[in-house]
Amino acid sequence: MTPTLIGLIGIIILFGLLFSRMPIGFIMLIVGFVGFGSIVTFDAALSLIAKDIFTVFSSYNLTVIPLFVLMGQIAFHAGISTRLFDAAYKCIGHLPGGLAIATVGACAAFAAICGSTNATAATMAAATLPEMKRYNYKPGLATGVVAAGGSLGILIPPSVIFIVYGILTEQSIGKLFIAGLLPGVLLTALFILTILIWTTLRPDIGPKGERTTLREKAASLSGLVETILLFILVMGGLFGGIFTPTEAGAIGAFGTIVLALIRRNLTWDGFTASLFETTRITCMILVIVAGATVFGHFLAVSRIPYDIAAWITGFDLPSFMIIFLVILVYLIGGCFIDALALIMLTVPIFYPVVLQLGYDPLWFGVVIVLITQIGVITPPVGANVYVVSGVARDVPLEVIFKGVFPFVLAMILGTLLLVPFPQVALWLPSLVR
Repeated sequence: MTPTLIGLIGIIILFGLLFSRMPIGFIMLIVGFVGFGSIVTFDAALSLIAKDIFTVFSSYNLTVIPLFVLMGQIAFHAGISTRLFDAAYKCIGHLPGGLAIATVGACAAFAAICGSTNATAATMAAATLPEMKRYNYKPGLATGVVAAGGSLGILIPPSVIFIVYGILTEQSIGKLFIAGLLPGVLLTALFILTILIWTTLRPDIGPKGERTTLREKAASLSGLVETILLFILVMGGLFGGIFTPTEAGAIGAFGTIVLALIRRNLTWDGFTASLFETTRITCMILVIVAGATVFGHFLAVSRIPYDIAAWITGFDLPSFMIIFLVILVYLIGGCFIDALALIMLTVPIFYPVVLQLGYDPLWFGVVIVLITQIGVITPPVGANVYVVSGVARDVPLEVIFKGVFPFVLAMILGTLLLVPFPQVALWLPSLVR
């Protein structure tokens, strides 16, 4: 059999194993290992799986995940998130889907701190899902908005994907960060609009709360004090250049513990539960990332991404049609391959084509990051959905996937808007010399 045929068989087997309810990380790991061994050798596959697992679990960049997850867990068990959402409920709870809107805003702010989709989804799931459940939000909306909102971590800077793209294409990483700001704001606004439309059409999924007086709203703002302090501590230090995102996670987690102890809201049982959940969620995320890495290497040797690229560039079409075909490749590929692996595989192939067509490399970077962002919430890989499923263990996986579908449409709309209006991504970088 040819490597391409083995790759296609591997993708079909991966789809089939998803219905076995085996953890997605192990599915990708096993299929990637067997597929790589079938194309190369099983000795090479053994070496690959050992190297990839060690690289993922020893990655300094990924240490941001347990630190921010711990920060979210401590905030949850100390009642910080409860007070935050009580304030949000009183201020905007009278709107359709008010708490879901607040969740999107919190995800955007948190994404600007850590730059990790998995960490954002895991932390916000622990902090927000119990609150939305308490206010009778349907599981589809509650889990869907957290999974989709968590994906903002791949677009809103700092973003590891932008760093990798900048290294591969020799573009300014600082300008890439700036280019991602307005598209990130645009996508956040589209998510909020999606919630408003969805809850207006189906009021039962995100019930309106009772209207509160201005005095009650003002009184509820006291619940924001801890959140604002932590925000200033982490964001101020991060963007002031005092510490890195990983150090920001450590300081944020420590600051959350200190605030919880000062208010005497954190019990010993709550603290041990925070450590247990942080360990469980972090291990789950790292296994997913390791599995996606191995599976990505299998697809690389199968040459499926290269065959698709050669097929697209072989057409005699106008430049905008070729760009749409490239976007389609990333849209489909993102459903099967981890975003980082997909970009590392395909950017060297498509980047020269994009330059030849006369498109701006900063714009292209934002577009493919936005497209691969869709992959973190779509099956079969859909890492954020599995992360949220690991936190909300009482919600079936199919319910979460149905819940993210409206937000996938919002992401596609956001991407399509960037094609005719590239200045959304290029205006801010043009102001920087």
